[in-house]
Amino acid sequence: MKRGSCRRGLRTTTILVFMVTGVTTVILGCCIALFLGRYRSAMVQSARTSTAQAVSQVSNTVSNYVGDMEQAMRLVAQSLSESPNSPDELLHTFLTFRPDVAAVTSYSPNGTLLHCWSLGREPREQIFQNLSFDLERARSALSYMTAPHVVTIFESWYPWVVTMTERMPEPGGETAWISLDFSFARISDYINNVSIGQRGYCFLMDDAGNIVYHPQQQLLHSGLKSENTAALAALEDGSYANDTVIHCLTSVGDCGWRVVGVSYVDEMVNRNVQEMIRLSAGLAVIVLAAALLTSWLLSQLLGRPLRELASAMGKFETDADHFMYRQMNGTREVRELSHSFGHMVLRIQKLMFSVRQEEVNLHKTELKALQAQINPHFLYNTLDSIAWMCEQGRNTDAVQMIHALAKLFRISISKGHELIPIAREIEHAENYLEIQKYRYKNQFTYTFDVDPGCLDYYCNKITLQPIIENAIMHGLELMVDEGHIDVYVGQDGDDIVFRVQDNGVGMSPEQVHAILDDSKDRTGIGIKNVNDRLQIYFGKQYGLRISSELDVGTCVEIRMPKVGEEGDYEAK
Repeated sequence: MKRGSCRRGLRTTTILVFMVTGVTTVILGCCIALFLGRYRSAMVQSARTSTAQAVSQVSNTVSNYVGDMEQAMRLVAQSLSESPNSPDELLHTFLTFRPDVAAVTSYSPNGTLLHCWSLGREPREQIFQNLSFDLERARSALSYMTAPHVVTIFESWYPWVVTMTERMPEPGGETAWISLDFSFARISDYINNVSIGQRGYCFLMDDAGNIVYHPQQQLLHSGLKSENTAALAALEDGSYANDTVIHCLTSVGDCGWRVVGVSYVDEMVNRNVQEMIRLSAGLAVIVLAAALLTSWLLSQLLGRPLRELASAMGKFETDADHFMYRQMNGTREVRELSHSFGHMVLRIQKLMFSVRQEEVNLHKTELKALQAQINPHFLYNTLDSIAWMCEQGRNTDAVQMIHALAKLFRISISKGHELIPIAREIEHAENYLEIQKYRYKNQFTYTFDVDPGCLDYYCNKITLQPIIENAIMHGLELMVDEGHIDVYVGQDGDDIVFRVQDNGVGMSPEQVHAILDDSKDRTGIGIKNVNDRLQIYFGKQYGLRISSELDVGTCVEIRMPKVGEEGDYEAK
């Protein structure tokens, strides 16, 4: 027998399998939970990092642009200070090389427009006040930069600009302010193209929380979107996240602007949802495969031997006599159960054989006991009749009765055989009728109708005589008129049929039942005993059937199988 798992017990194997499955499930669950926690934290951190990187890039770009604006402003201011008498040629050259500068303007101390330089464009007439910057705010600083706005001093040209204003020295001249209007298209286009995820964006605001530029300006103006800039203005530069939104703030140099990056946690976290789903699906497939494999192994290890054992038990129950048992392999309990079942099969088969032998012996004993029943009254009456005939000088009749009685006893003994030829059974019945005819002084007649093809078959001895005796005692003895008995022996397929019919007084159903119920009546070997002998020897499908009608007569039918020789049939 194989070593290894087959030698483990059922309990040990079951515990081991469920322990492995349980530990695997717990470990897998913990790994998935840890993975999901780590995944969300990593995705949030990745989203914050991505937002911070985008904001940093925007801040650097805007800072570089503002630095470039300041450098241009210093260049213009220095050039005007050094060459105050010929600014037109100088500024024309500057505007040619800086197409991003829409216009250069100078103002009086009270904000009145004095001069405006622009390539190919002249300011509209009657423009006296430039609304591009806040004069009061400009007076509080050496330089000042406005929020993006539209320049309106030109006819049919309204560029989107940021105005940088710087105070000029006043050695006696009228110029107090110089302004450069820088096109904001470069910055706005860059900010519009910045994307943080699919819905994230960046916008500019000042230190007070006023929006300098927002890529979704129209939504803000229409009220479909809002930004809590007041709360954001109170925050230091850095990254801030809640369950839904990530805000990242970075200041742009010294210009007073701040870049704000906005991204959404659910979008950033779900960017890799497909990958997580694939991973989870892979883990689910692994778990399912492990569960199926475990179930299959458990079924093979435990279920298959038990099913085979159950099938063997069913076969043994169906055909115990011819059942051959083969030892089962499996766990220790299965092998022990199989071993015990094998011992039980052998013991049951031996017991069945012993019981069958005992039943056969018992049946034979019962048959011999039934056959041994001799009616003492019949013997006494017969001898009394013989003695009376001798006294009356009827010696010839007495001799015939003695011969008939001797034949009757000789056939009854039959050297201990249970089955005798039907010819001898008919001879036995004729001898009995001859004796009874002397006793009843010819009160009845009888006939035999025998199929010659039946004579060589065998039947139970003393089968007809008890039936004929019953017909005489219960049917003809009470009659006033002469009685008659017909004895028929014929074939019916594979069966032999005996029929004894009389014209006696008949019987009621109750009397018929009583005759079949009594194991012995006054006639000696009762009709029930004949029926029992036939069924003991040939089976329950054979025996007697009685039909009777009052004042009409009785018919007793005896059915048994065709038996060629006594050895061809053994008691059931």
